[in-house]
Amino acid sequence: MKINFINAQGLKSQHVVYIANSTLQDVFKPNDDLVYRMVNAALSANSEQCNHIYFPDNASDIKEAVVLNAGEKLDALRCQNAGASVVSAVKNFNNSVKIIDVVVSINDVNGLSDFEVVANVAYGLKLASYRFDKYKSVSKNDGCKLNNLKVNFIVSDVVAANNTFSFYDSVALGVFLTRDLISEPANNLTPSVYLQVIKHELEPLGVNVSVLDHKAMLKMGMGALLGVSQGSTNEPFVVTMQWNGSKNKKDKPIAFVGKGVTFDSGGLSLKPSRSMEEMKTDMGGSAVVVGLLKSLAFRKANVNAVGVVGLVENMPSGSAQRPGDVVKSLSGQTIEVLNTDAEGRLVLADVLWYTANKFTPEIMIDIATLTGAAVIALGVGYAALLSNNDRLASRIEKSAECTGELVWRLPLPASYDKHIDSKIADVRNTSSVLGAGTITAAKFLQRFVKDMDWAHIDIASVAWNNSSKKKISPDGADGFGVGLLNNFVYENYEI
Repeated sequence: MKINFINAQGLKSQHVVYIANSTLQDVFKPNDDLVYRMVNAALSANSEQCNHIYFPDNASDIKEAVVLNAGEKLDALRCQNAGASVVSAVKNFNNSVKIIDVVVSINDVNGLSDFEVVANVAYGLKLASYRFDKYKSVSKNDGCKLNNLKVNFIVSDVVAANNTFSFYDSVALGVFLTRDLISEPANNLTPSVYLQVIKHELEPLGVNVSVLDHKAMLKMGMGALLGVSQGSTNEPFVVTMQWNGSKNKKDKPIAFVGKGVTFDSGGLSLKPSRSMEEMKTDMGGSAVVVGLLKSLAFRKANVNAVGVVGLVENMPSGSAQRPGDVVKSLSGQTIEVLNTDAEGRLVLADVLWYTANKFTPEIMIDIATLTGAAVIALGVGYAALLSNNDRLASRIEKSAECTGELVWRLPLPASYDKHIDSKIADVRNTSSVLGAGTITAAKFLQRFVKDMDWAHIDIASVAWNNSSKKKISPDGADGFGVGLLNNFVYENYEI
């Protein structure tokens, strides 16, 4: 899909989408009085559903229009949802349609100028247009049509709209990469393939990508991560992605760490077969970090940022880690592995310690599909947020509200530490009591962040969208976190 911004005089398409919350403003008033009256009649219905209008032959230059009343009390997020509705409108147009014009005539949006409103509508349209049909030999959806479509947004200030949309466009590119990675089947996204995808996507944008292979990790002492991977024939990797975009090169980087378990069978603590296919998404946290780095680099963000991901596969075999094993982590702490399906925290333990020591970042945020308990606690509307720093947590919460990628902060009480104390090692990888699984998992991670200001975002409940309740996210990989963290970086480190 190609999105353009043009002035009102450039409207020439025979297929038009009108998005408004009241009578069309004069600047967007169509030349044809019939079109004007019928569009306003559809708007007055006050329904937030798309209304399709066909015009009689020779009655108008416009053949057909889709009209959407965007509703009241609009903000940036509702403008994005209105844009997402355009995707539904496109499906109603004839398959031969290659160009559509979108007229956005919205009044009274809190704090947003006209061009910002249009940019948000265009952003919502782009996010909702995503389709993963790579493996379809014959496309059975509208993906091909959307890919080849040219969409012209009518706006009074073309330059300002382009400048505003360029930021959103960079975020969308990161979201799409994240969705692509999460959607890939595990047989086609092994750790080694994943590594090559990262290099291919990021190095041309100026991101420095470096790699630790099995031999290097073994020499360093990453026993926790290597314990997870030892049952698989696929070699593990730790991949570091550095974007040095700050005008002050001496600025400490901000660090993002992602869990990249490309498939999680549970290991010898084997998962039930029902829905095990969803475990290809257990690398979702790493995909968010990769997508974030692409967005930062694409828009040449004025920040020093580093992303570090641990790529492993957790499989059962004769060489697999056993329940009851004890491994030594990079930190020197020993870990009693009581459940091999609690593997993500083992991966993150070594990667967090490595990141803190190698880069001494200003702050460190990890993101992971870590616990099923997060789904039980929060359902599918929120990610879990846990942090050892109130200021950092509040900044993440603010960005979550701005982007609609919502988080809910859970406590990190010191009294819960005893639940992960081991009788024969320094720490155990599962809690000694039932309940609070998301909190005790974070308490485990906290032992490997040193004295860093750190936050943990558990996206187990939001990485995959099965309900289609989010207009901007089709069924499948959501890309949750890319927009949130982009906003976090921009608001706190770039302006």
